[in-house]
Amino acid sequence: MHPLGNETHEVIKYLEFCVHRLYNEDPGIHNLLLSLYAKQEDDSALLRFLQCKFGNGRDNVPDFFYDPKYALRLCLKEKRMRACVHIYSMMSMHEEAVALALQVDPELAMAEADKVEDDEDLRKKLWMMVAKHVIGQEKGTKRENIRKAIAFLKETDGLLKIEDILPFFPDFALIDDFKEAICSSLEDYNKQIEELKQEMNDATHGADNIRKDINALAQRYAVIDKDEDCGVCRRKILNVGGDYRISRGYTSVGPIAPFYVFPCGHAFHSECLIAHVTRCTTESQAECILDLQKQLTLFGDGTRKDLNGSMAEDSVSSTTNADKLRSQLDDAVAGECPYCGELMIREISLPFILAEESQEVDSWTIKPTNNLLTLRSISLPS
Repeated sequence: MHPLGNETHEVIKYLEFCVHRLYNEDPGIHNLLLSLYAKQEDDSALLRFLQCKFGNGRDNVPDFFYDPKYALRLCLKEKRMRACVHIYSMMSMHEEAVALALQVDPELAMAEADKVEDDEDLRKKLWMMVAKHVIGQEKGTKRENIRKAIAFLKETDGLLKIEDILPFFPDFALIDDFKEAICSSLEDYNKQIEELKQEMNDATHGADNIRKDINALAQRYAVIDKDEDCGVCRRKILNVGGDYRISRGYTSVGPIAPFYVFPCGHAFHSECLIAHVTRCTTESQAECILDLQKQLTLFGDGTRKDLNGSMAEDSVSSTTNADKLRSQLDDAVAGECPYCGELMIREISLPFILAEESQEVDSWTIKPTNNLLTLRSISLPS
């Protein structure tokens, strides 16, 4: 290839001034400058141009303005292999970049393989390509080649093991030559096995503790004072009137209506708690609670009919479904105490007087009376 003339050199200088000083972003200008670089005997200027980031980290501005596909075709045509490796890598075609780099310089291939950080499988695959090439190209004695391969493993920072590169050696290689590397690999596996055993023991102890907690939770109880009041209606929890003796979806025992007791000590009748949560929660959550309550009522009516008449075939399944619905309702209204949980915290942002309470606001208005007070002037003696 003949050296470029003075005219071409001046054109390159002018285009460099346009690109680097005037910050020209025209793709045609960048493509032209790249094509002139590619025809030079020394590819250092081409590589510097390809590695230059013209966006300077600005938002919504690309790092380069030339066409990468055009640049790749041009560099392949001019046999600028290092430039092709960089373009492949820039286009996230890492396998092609490593395969081409192996034809140029194994060190360049290792550097390209190390660029992949967010995909462990791809990174290992690239290093395997490098390992296969390096082992296959060794022309020294067997023992010397093995030593070089072991040294190569250390460069992968533990990504490749001796068992990964063994298939690349001939079948008649003696295992004695790999003794040190195999022993080191077995020690690593032994450490991993011990760590896994410890993790399994910890998981077993954790599962045992969870079982104990579940068993203890099943036997958990709370003591209710006979004078305990409902947090909403202020009636006695254990001694209620007729209106509270039957609650929808629950079974009352004697005169005591179903109620909830929270670890904080607050207690509520089930109907009072459902009404309070429905009033204070979001509209969608309130509709869900009312729907569950309605379904429980239907299951309760069906169960009473079965008990009064003949036993239906699906009474057992109905009872199971009712238990599931009751559990869902419990989770919806009694997941936390309404006076100590997030429901109360959200009420802080609510106004003291709601829109529907406008009549009560009007009743607080102070209206002037018809009787006017007359003021008397009192003369003070001098």
